[in-house]
Amino acid sequence: MTYILAIDQGTTSTRAIVFDADMRPTSQSQQEFAQHFPQSGWVEHAPQDLWDTTVATCRDAITSAGLGASDIAGIGITNQRETVIVWDKKTGAPLYNAIVWQDRRTADACRRLRDAGHEAMITARTGLLLDPYFSATKLAWILDHVDGARDRAAKGELLFGTVDCYLIWKLTGGATHATDATNAARTMLYDIHKGRWSKTICDLLNIPMNMLPEVKDCAADFGQTQPDILGSAVPIYGVAGDQQAATIGQACFEPGMLKSTYGTGCFALMNTGDTPVASQNRLLTTIAYQLDGKPTYALEGSIFVAGAVVQWLRDGLKIISAAAETQALAEQADPHQNVILVPAFVGLGAPYWNPDCRGATFGLTRNTGPAEMAKAALESVGYQTRDLLEAMSADWQASGVQPTLRVDGGMAANDWAMQFLSDIIAAPVDRPVNHETTASGVAWLAGMRAGIYPDQAGFAASWARETQFSPQMEADLRDTKYTSWRRAVEATLSV
Repeated sequence: MTYILAIDQGTTSTRAIVFDADMRPTSQSQQEFAQHFPQSGWVEHAPQDLWDTTVATCRDAITSAGLGASDIAGIGITNQRETVIVWDKKTGAPLYNAIVWQDRRTADACRRLRDAGHEAMITARTGLLLDPYFSATKLAWILDHVDGARDRAAKGELLFGTVDCYLIWKLTGGATHATDATNAARTMLYDIHKGRWSKTICDLLNIPMNMLPEVKDCAADFGQTQPDILGSAVPIYGVAGDQQAATIGQACFEPGMLKSTYGTGCFALMNTGDTPVASQNRLLTTIAYQLDGKPTYALEGSIFVAGAVVQWLRDGLKIISAAAETQALAEQADPHQNVILVPAFVGLGAPYWNPDCRGATFGLTRNTGPAEMAKAALESVGYQTRDLLEAMSADWQASGVQPTLRVDGGMAANDWAMQFLSDIIAAPVDRPVNHETTASGVAWLAGMRAGIYPDQAGFAASWARETQFSPQMEADLRDTKYTSWRRAVEATLSV
């Protein structure tokens, strides 16, 4: 039993990766699943799809590695955060589709709570802003809009969880209803200072606390899988939300270290140690990880659309057939055109937090074509990252942000995008040898708990850089381009 199985349940696909005793990936399996958009600004998943793809990819990854479930020492789970599922406590049947983190249907509910003066209290307890991005108002919406849901919840017949919690419950046959501190911290229901669910916020939203899962460390005993699922019982030893798992996978264990993950969205986290820093620049205060009952905190900036803008080029505009094509297109773009794309397809996240604005493009000419649009799409991710890093620097002035940004996620493989990122933030960008930082982070949690992987210091020492991108852009051009971006954002917000 020297292998670890990592489940990476993301927004558009589910992956399972088997890691060996040296923390190297030996096999993986991935399946996409359907996205549902019932109305403008609404995003849903079928919970059955999340479960089916999890089971299928786990079985395939184990088989592809030439192993059996009995060879697996433990399972680590990382997941799309904030996404909400409510299910029947006895049957496991979902009450409604999963409402995805990108969903904006509760913007009006958040506005009413803000107008009533509740945001300061919520931020003080949870470190989060009052925004539909988080789980709490999504959960309240399900209870309000599904017939009989509130009565059933009050009677203790329903359970709530983020995706990790739902998968744990299913994998253990209903024996474990639990989540970890990083996922709990994203619900807008969890007091990150006291380390417990907030009765005050639950009462405000009329959410029965009997629906809520037990909160554990990131490395803990989450129960065992039912033998018939994988072939034998396997313990679940590690859980972390995807961005926190990537922070761990990037070995950002020292205060001031920061990473940025480029998946569907982009998420930058900076370790602030045992001190929760209250942001003055509309960033989030959150839990980076919790080990041995002790939370380590982080400042986080969330961009809703990063890799999703490339998906839009492919599926919406149909100007590319694969994401990899954007690099060559960007290289071919007319350097004299300054096309700015603000990808506010589902509003803008940090540091703007406007759920109502929508995407816009500026600087179009008669000569603007696919190459210029691809370049603008990739540049938009760099601009948004700079927005986050400037806010972090302002919040963390006393201690200082470490100057190098560690990157991961699908878009991190794009050399053109990473070079532009380095240019626009005027700092080195480090891409690691191991691109699977999210999965490896949660695999390390499980493997450490199982006793086959090194401690925190040993894991940090194993981190290795593949490529460093250094700034090459002239300062005047950098400032001119970023000024154009800020003007475009201001115009987008004012519509």
